[in-house]
Amino acid sequence: MDLVFVSGILLNLESAWSEPFWRRVMESTARLGRVILLDRRGSGLSDRLPPGSVPSLEERIDDIAVVMDAAGSERAVIYGSIEGGQVAIVFAATYPERTDALVLFNTYAHLPGADDPDLKARIMRTIEREWGSGLYARWWGRSEEHRKVIGRWERLAATPSAAAALVRTNFETDVRDVLGSIRVPTLVMQSRGDPLLIGGREIAEQIRGSRYVELEMPTLFFEKHHLDELLGVMQEFLTGHRAEPDVDRVLKTVLFTDIVGSTERAAEVGDRKWKELLDQHDAAMREELERFRGDEIKTTGDGFLAAFDGPARAVRCAQAVGEEARRLGLAVRAGVHTGECELRGDDLAGIAVHIGARVASLAGPGEVFVTSTVRDLVAGSGIEFADRGRHELKGVPGEWQLLAVCS
Repeated sequence: MDLVFVSGILLNLESAWSEPFWRRVMESTARLGRVILLDRRGSGLSDRLPPGSVPSLEERIDDIAVVMDAAGSERAVIYGSIEGGQVAIVFAATYPERTDALVLFNTYAHLPGADDPDLKARIMRTIEREWGSGLYARWWGRSEEHRKVIGRWERLAATPSAAAALVRTNFETDVRDVLGSIRVPTLVMQSRGDPLLIGGREIAEQIRGSRYVELEMPTLFFEKHHLDELLGVMQEFLTGHRAEPDVDRVLKTVLFTDIVGSTERAAEVGDRKWKELLDQHDAAMREELERFRGDEIKTTGDGFLAAFDGPARAVRCAQAVGEEARRLGLAVRAGVHTGECELRGDDLAGIAVHIGARVASLAGPGEVFVTSTVRDLVAGSGIEFADRGRHELKGVPGEWQLLAVCS
């Protein structure tokens, strides 16, 4: 059994083996199977990113798959802790065929306090000023020695500006809408009384069939008996859930495109010229789908339905298609949504597909509309949005917040 650790910012390959606490955790966990570790882009032993840049959620998910491929791991237990839990959640929903089980420990789907701008501002100023001095010891340390150790972990993990950029992205990322799409066995563990990480129960309530366990142990610097309890819960859970996940339903980002005013334009240029324009449009669409790793599901007369395993790629593909259409003298509108889809042979079905189609129908010529779910999943990607208000979508319950992608 392989276990991929998707950790919080404090754990990296250097500290995992040089610090006695992390070394004990890794060696003990290795009793369950092969442990695969990776440092996120820009931190630990990974290459540094430009100042202020952070890897997007989508890039971190891609990195897990790349590391698994390099390690020869076709399937693994995906273990996520602290902010790494968000990445683990979306990976498990997107790639159930590569996920034996999902194990979450002291994590959240949406960072507590993320909706309080004053709190965020205070935290960002504190990180920029105190990162590297043992800042996290305020919540997870119990002695002056712990503060010194955590300070070393912070310095090994990231610079103050990189840490601030990462935390800012954590505030903006929200994967709550993804929880209902998870179809792999899931264990959610929570340290009882943790002052910062209080999202475990809420996560478990939204993942069908998940198991929730509260443990009497600190978040960090737990003793051997604490570690034995944690690993015992994991082992019992993992050895008792070996069934193949249901891969008939998976998390996908759907993209709908449509040529605006196609009937009028066809009448204007004539059938022969219109067919040439359609052929050029379709060729450009398929070229961009290949470029952004999208799958063509079907054509819809003068539009396309495509699916992606990452929302940022879908948005950028839609933008590129719009630019190519303008070059041809056409106007394309697009809609993007991320949700659980039902696989029906080569086709997709389900409410997420209907939502994507309705979102596209509300966009204007040359516009790309997305749902708030997409916005929350692409935090850190550099994509900017303009609010377009809340809308009722025909045949879909409730109101949906829509946003336009800024060019």
